[in-house]
Amino acid sequence: MKWNTTDVELYITAKEYVDTALVPLIPISLDDRMKQLSSMSEFLSILSMEIEKKFKGRILLIPTFHYVMDDEKKVEGLQIWERKLQQAEFNHIFFLTSDINWKKEESYLSSSLVWIPAINLESLPMEQAREVMKQQVEQIISLFMNEWKKKD
Repeated sequence: MKWNTTDVELYITAKEYVDTALVPLIPISLDDRMKQLSSMSEFLSILSMEIEKKFKGRILLIPTFHYVMDDEKKVEGLQIWERKLQQAEFNHIFFLTSDINWKKEESYLSSSLVWIPAINLESLPMEQAREVMKQQVEQIISLFMNEWKKKD
């Protein structure tokens, strides 16, 4: 389920079946990393939407958590989101990122951090980009299913 009026209304009526929140983590920087980060953003947005499609009815795709790349308080901000999602009774919370720096902060989170390297999709032919994305989704699906088995 996506963060739009129709899906949120559906979520409200079927809350007991939607036990998983997916939150993409996207860095922002207006320096020489800008193009790389915008490519990362595109990749994670597509990947998140594809995961949501596979698990519609079980996952609520939360709006992206944007943060300034070098912000020392980004972990605190994400911890607030995490607490709110836990209070909303999500049994499983996945933070999806291509920013390797989150791996250093992972121990400060009680939820699952999924790091996946971003792929520059614009440099690939359309068919190859689709195939790469399909492979990435399959890897993450496997990871999600393992987490669900552990906690259910």
